[in-house]
Amino acid sequence: MIKILLRITIIAIIISLCACNRKEKSDIRPNILIVNIDDMGWKDAGFMGSEYYETPVLDGLAAKGMIFTSAYATASNCAPSRACMMSGQWTPRHGIYTVGSSERGKSRDRKIIPVENNTILADSCYTLAEALNDAGYITCHAGKWHLGEDPITQGFDINIGGCEAGNPGSYYPPYRNVPLEAPSDNYYLTDLIMDKVIEFLDTTFNSPFFIYYSPYAVHTPIEPVEELMIKYNEKEGSNGQNNPEYATMIENLDTQIGRMVSILRGKGKLENTIMIFTSDNGGVYRITKQWPLRAGKGSYYEGGIREPMFVYWEGKVKAGTRNATPVSNLDFYPTLLEVAGVPYPDDHTLDGTSLLPILIGKGEIEERPLFWHFPVYLEGGNMETQDKLFRTRPGSVVRMGDWKLIEYFENNDLELYNLNEDISESKNLTGINTLKVKEMYDILENWRQRVNAPVPYKLNTGYESK
Repeated sequence: MIKILLRITIIAIIISLCACNRKEKSDIRPNILIVNIDDMGWKDAGFMGSEYYETPVLDGLAAKGMIFTSAYATASNCAPSRACMMSGQWTPRHGIYTVGSSERGKSRDRKIIPVENNTILADSCYTLAEALNDAGYITCHAGKWHLGEDPITQGFDINIGGCEAGNPGSYYPPYRNVPLEAPSDNYYLTDLIMDKVIEFLDTTFNSPFFIYYSPYAVHTPIEPVEELMIKYNEKEGSNGQNNPEYATMIENLDTQIGRMVSILRGKGKLENTIMIFTSDNGGVYRITKQWPLRAGKGSYYEGGIREPMFVYWEGKVKAGTRNATPVSNLDFYPTLLEVAGVPYPDDHTLDGTSLLPILIGKGEIEERPLFWHFPVYLEGGNMETQDKLFRTRPGSVVRMGDWKLIEYFENNDLELYNLNEDISESKNLTGINTLKVKEMYDILENWRQRVNAPVPYKLNTGYESK
């Protein structure tokens, strides 16, 4: 108990120091909460149609907000997706394309030499957290960072468990990769991170806050919450979702978010908080399926990049609404600056579009293409990628309207899909609609030139042709 009180006191002192230059009177600007779940697939929540996973808290919030049915991550695995969201920029601008080395898989299977990968978001990048912090927001990072050693260097006042690690060694003590001390021998990591978020909320004063809540769950290792196992062992699976261990992690995550929502409501802060809920990439295919979407994490088919997403903002976002506009996590940065009344930075390019007109019912946004650039390899293919070696090979993707074009750099192969008619991406239309192929390719190539996207072309001498 003494240790807990000491931690609360220390956090209170830090926040009071951070707030010393803020307004003395109550600041009525909205609080901001981003919930970014790790590896949670497009259909891994009840509000997105899962009949197996149970997420009553999220379902309730989504029902009182706006659900986006065509929401995307800007990459199909964690680090680049998070870098894009926090920077507001496409991957070629920060150079984080994957996790770790770009030379994933065996050299003999890689036809070309991939682009070198960055693993750290440069301190020179002006992050969303820095923009809000400079505007007077108290900023708290909770959970997975994966963009460097410490999010404190990127605009956060408080760091709860964030470091360079992409996943914990275990969700039970000792957590190993995660710099948090367990209060007891069997304390689940997701619970502990929320404990500390609540400690933070207990010490916020009149200044608005920004919380980036990104617990390591539901990333591997898949370690069940034991008290929930009986229920899911007895529950019948549905539509490719039947992993009871994973289901317990999702339900527990939902419960922890419910704790935070209750605290916010009890403090009278929920009514002045905008909450964006999403995931950083698709679900892991061997663990959970996103049918009718194809494939999963690491793939640039829809199952790897389309995400669950809703926005809750009481009195501002109309309850019970659904929107099919294609959006991405690049849009969070400009949206939240506009929500907070913060001008866009003069010397930092933002590649997304503010969604505020959609959210408050004041109009739509202009149709624009969405892009993905992945000039590296990622091993671990499966039956739905139709590649037993790689989840994806080096390539680029563009979606414009209902159309999606994929280009692979090894052999300049192209795939064209109409997502309105074929959400499962089962019919490659490149041989049928050559005019659309050219139109989409020109959009993609022009974008690559505009952002100086590196395209690998050098042959790998270690490649063994099959």
